Amino acid sequence: MDLARMLDNCHRDQWSVGDLDWSRKPRSMPREDEIAIVQLFTDMSGIERLAGALFREQERRVEDPTLKAIFASFVKDEVRHSHAAQMLADFYDVHHYKEYRQSPSLTAFAPHFVDAIQYLSDDVANAYIITGELILDIALLRSINDFVQDEMSSAAMRLINRDESRHIAIDYYMAEYYGSEEYEQKVAAQEQRMSPARIARGTRAFVNVLYHGSPFIRDVFLDPMALVDPRGVRLREAFKRAQILGRKEVNARRPFAKFQRFLQDGVNHPITGPILGNLFGRLAGPGKDMLKRMYDDEELARARRMTYDELAQEALAQKEAN
Repeated sequence: MDLARMLDNCHRDQWSVGDLDWSRKPRSMPREDEIAIVQLFTDMSGIERLAGALFREQERRVEDPTLKAIFASFVKDEVRHSHAAQMLADFYDVHHYKEYRQSPSLTAFAPHFVDAIQYLSDDVANAYIITGELILDIALLRSINDFVQDEMSSAAMRLINRDESRHIAIDYYMAEYYGSEEYEQKVAAQEQRMSPARIARGTRAFVNVLYHGSPFIRDVFLDPMALVDPRGVRLREAFKRAQILGRKEVNARRPFAKFQRFLQDGVNHPITGPILGNLFGRLAGPGKDMLKRMYDDEELARARRMTYDELAQEALAQKEAN
């Protein structure tokens, strides 16, 4: 990847929520649909703030000045996305059927997640953000937009999707680095210097993320997708991309990657799956159904022959697929 060119794109493609025409009139919706859509955009606003916190932490940790500037621009993107999502919630809240607040599971998960990313290694943070953005970009945003079928939503999603494409490209770029021997050696040296107190705080924070993660993912991602993408085609595609990326390297170097593989293998094992599948799915977050193998041997072999950039481009192309 040409990081200088990426940074130029980050600067060139900045936009403001004021660039959108908010004078339009939203299309008429049934009561149930209006309530669901307003709640979806309300939660989306909170999700984008979490993504911003992750990028802020990545900006703090990377040493390359160009990468720092790229992640700083991503933080601005996510703040703008959060603002746009809340304005979309207000735009479609035509009849004020209820007072909308972000889902309690999101409220419970957010502080633990923000706390955890301060202590966890970079590869863990990147694993969470790339999975979340694949779900958001390939599945949730597109499906919400199709469900709303309104010009206002389409205009906003077009700009948000353009930003998210840059994010996913860099996510894959960083995934390659975090899976490398160079990074493994670097982080191993850092971990040797970590104090017992910091390790304890990090462990406690990660346990809280695991505990609160499952209801958060269910309420904010999986249940809404059941409404806007009932067949689950896009959701399975997003999880398949995440699974393949996690398996691209034949041997996982980092403990978190090994942990993820252990949970997925456990769910798919003919003995442990029926017995411990629900537990493994809870620990992973999305539940056992999303841990079931969604790729075949040929797809995995093909992915391992591809570069990370090629995988990113394929994921981005999937956004435009029906």
